Amino acid sequence: MAQFEIKEEFYLDGKPFKILSGAIQYFRLHPNQWAETLHNLKALGYNTVETYIPWSLHEPHEGQFVTDGLLDFEAYFKLVQEMGLHLIVRPTPYICAEFDFGGMPAWLLNYPNMRFRVNNPDFLEKVGNFYDWLFPKLLPYQSTEGGPILMMQVENEYGSYAEDKEYLRSIAKMMKDRGVTVPLFTSDGTWIEALESGTLIEDDIFLTGNFGSQPKENTEALANFMEKYGKKWPLMCTEFWDGWFNRWGEPIVRREAEDLAKDVKDLMAIGNLNLFLLRGGTNFGFISGCSARKHTDLPQVTSYDFDAPITEWGVPTEKYYAVQRVTRELFPDIQQAEPIIRQAKGYGKFPVVGTANLLEVAPVITEEILLDYPQAMEKIHQNHGYILYRSMIKNQFHEERLKAIDAHDRCQFYINQKYLATQYRDEIGDEMLFSADTEQIQVDVLVENLGRVNYGYKLGAPSQSKGVKGGIMINHQFRKGWQHYALPFDSKMLEKLECNRPSPDKVEAPTFYRFEVEMDDIQDTFIDCSAYGKGCISVNGFNLGRYWNIGPIQYLYVPSGFLKEKNEFIVFETENVRVDCLQLVDQPVFKDEV
Repeated sequence: MAQFEIKEEFYLDGKPFKILSGAIQYFRLHPNQWAETLHNLKALGYNTVETYIPWSLHEPHEGQFVTDGLLDFEAYFKLVQEMGLHLIVRPTPYICAEFDFGGMPAWLLNYPNMRFRVNNPDFLEKVGNFYDWLFPKLLPYQSTEGGPILMMQVENEYGSYAEDKEYLRSIAKMMKDRGVTVPLFTSDGTWIEALESGTLIEDDIFLTGNFGSQPKENTEALANFMEKYGKKWPLMCTEFWDGWFNRWGEPIVRREAEDLAKDVKDLMAIGNLNLFLLRGGTNFGFISGCSARKHTDLPQVTSYDFDAPITEWGVPTEKYYAVQRVTRELFPDIQQAEPIIRQAKGYGKFPVVGTANLLEVAPVITEEILLDYPQAMEKIHQNHGYILYRSMIKNQFHEERLKAIDAHDRCQFYINQKYLATQYRDEIGDEMLFSADTEQIQVDVLVENLGRVNYGYKLGAPSQSKGVKGGIMINHQFRKGWQHYALPFDSKMLEKLECNRPSPDKVEAPTFYRFEVEMDDIQDTFIDCSAYGKGCISVNGFNLGRYWNIGPIQYLYVPSGFLKEKNEFIVFETENVRVDCLQLVDQPVFKDEV
């Protein structure tokens, strides 16, 4: 049983201990990649791994908990311990992490009197229920119980959000009441307002900083703040940003390897650090978040490569070797090794074996819910993906007017299963004209949830509830009587999908394309999406995530763990682009390379 103490330095079993850590997020990697990624952490000479625990993934519906597959954190923790590594765990209600709604579950939005991340009884009750399930699983892995966990975080960058110390104390008390005995800590920006509001230094809870440059100046700010309260604790950066995330329609953000290596070396000489991230991962499914802006939020891409020292697909970069070099320069006796380098394979092109028109099959693949007026996704217990609203109206045989009120995030309109228009951002709410020659007119509105804000003042704002909320007007009247079809693109939905139609000559509706791929040498691969428009792709019932032709990425990464000898790929394309083939290549494809 290891004894971890925080004095003027970190101590492990009575000896000074420097934390050299890297963030490896279990939920953004396939489990068969955990061991090799942890090996590559050790190969740097590092001794600790850090991870969040995202509430929304583990409790996707209130009271229903999930820990299988990518979410089996106990298996991950056991592996960390078996490999002789230590662990920093961040089981906070909010994680940011460029994650949908900052890792908080979407069903919280159904509680009108709830205010998030403050000392609100409703919010604390839901956090407490989650913690009742979570902490009995975490406690055996504490270092005080012979496990790898050195310390746990109370809240994440709280000083950048609010100044409710009673809320922070409530969260810390919840953790202690449920048996946490390892040290607790907070992590915040290093400016004075963030430290004053986000820390619990007055309660003797350890504090750390988050930054990605100027290590001397930032650690000095931490030291000066501690000194005000009579503390002389070790200096620690919990998130040393070695790269950055990316958003749809913007260039890839890069950082020079030697620039990073210099700052890492300076920081290691001063104190302790956690590289955020050590390895990039993938925003599988619809877990990617969104950057808040005054008018139009900016959704983030499926890849969470982060320009990290190890790529999304497991290849050490120039950054990795530069950090390894400066670590050895600073600590000549440290044990290092050669990293494991993952391989990817291109399997070529595969033809379509069948298609399905969403507007035809929606009642088959998901439950039909009839309500008077359009309801938000969360109101019909849907967290992510798409929602289809349908109504049949009487044709008055004149030009009709149509508009959606208060909808998020992207709407596509169809009249009698023929495409009418797409509205996004500032266009939503603009009036459209249509006409038809049938007695009854079928009106379909497909709304895509592009991801909820994960940071800043819009957390919990009305715009974070997705779908149509204000209603759909036809000829200046709010139309009553709408069928709702939740389309989460999960395995349950895909099991009901039959793609038995040939490819249409002309595409006028969202379409599913089915592909069969046989493999005798299973390796990682990439789907080249550069010829597609917008949508998402699954393999063997698992949703890999979104693609979008605005870039900067035009691929989806397919880890080998999701593949088998005979595979089924489903491409869901929403932009009336005919998908002629599935092309599997051996490297990622970017917008500027096409």
